[in-house]
Amino acid sequence: MKVIYRITLAAALLGHAGLSVAVGPAPKGPAQTQTLTVGFVKVGHLSPMMDIAERMKTCNVNVKPAEFVRYADARTALMSGSVDVAGIGPADLAIALAQGSDRVVGLTGVASSPKYLVVRKGVKINDWKDLAGKRIGIAPGSAVWFQWAATLAEKGIPYNTFKAVNVQGGGTAFVQALKRGDVDAVALWEPFESQMVVNGDAYFAKNLEYDKSKSVGAELGILAATRDALQSKHEAMLCFMWAYKSEEEKLAKDPEAFAQVYSKYTGLPLDVTRESAKLIKLGGVLDLDQLRRQAKTFYDLGVIPKDVSAEIGKVWDPSLVKAVE
Repeated sequence: MKVIYRITLAAALLGHAGLSVAVGPAPKGPAQTQTLTVGFVKVGHLSPMMDIAERMKTCNVNVKPAEFVRYADARTALMSGSVDVAGIGPADLAIALAQGSDRVVGLTGVASSPKYLVVRKGVKINDWKDLAGKRIGIAPGSAVWFQWAATLAEKGIPYNTFKAVNVQGGGTAFVQALKRGDVDAVALWEPFESQMVVNGDAYFAKNLEYDKSKSVGAELGILAATRDALQSKHEAMLCFMWAYKSEEEKLAKDPEAFAQVYSKYTGLPLDVTRESAKLIKLGGVLDLDQLRRQAKTFYDLGVIPKDVSAEIGKVWDPSLVKAVE
């Protein structure tokens, strides 16, 4: 199976509640106005990004936005130093470390949600055995793919049970592939999952949940920064974390506000974001132990060339979160 995973990856890879600690007052911020270059990935669980710029002005920090379609692109930007902070996938810390870079530092998780295979209307997939012979659209290297692959491995389901179809591009490409009938089902992310279901093109296969693997878990993403930004712009980074966690706290308490901001952030209609927001629980669930399990599993599956589970603690720093709570 390790060979199958490596071959598959090589083809594509080169909410509410849970916030138990209230966010504190705005930090003082830098004495002189500083600018942070912030990477925005337009996915629902990063909707708190929407209004951070206004909050950050209160502590003397300006935001220079950079928009990305994929986590992988945001990770590359962090590794190159072209952005200071961004949302990336939970696996991206291990990927960067395995590539020899320790300059990308994870700060906190952002959200979790149940994950179900999304199946095209007219196709029957009600049980894991129904995967046999089906065409499943995947994005190897994505956060969702890691959840899917790990779940299959833990359940002892051979990866070649189905035909994996690598879908290039963002979530819209998956929506189009499913509507055209190129695939029978997709392992995807919000808001595109709910978009297909709300539009009547697909349904959630509720018996095929894949967010509960011990190795990968339910985390949907993380906030990460460059090591340089954490050192040279520490006060500005503290302001960023305060702004993000403040927005996160506000939206987690108000589902309708979350749906409204989600709609503005992603450009999707409210009927889609309202359904998607029902699934997403804002507030990270990732910790260092989970990161270690992930890194070991990614190596075992042939996703990364070396086991970095013993080293990953040096690229995980939750101190900013603790400082603003």
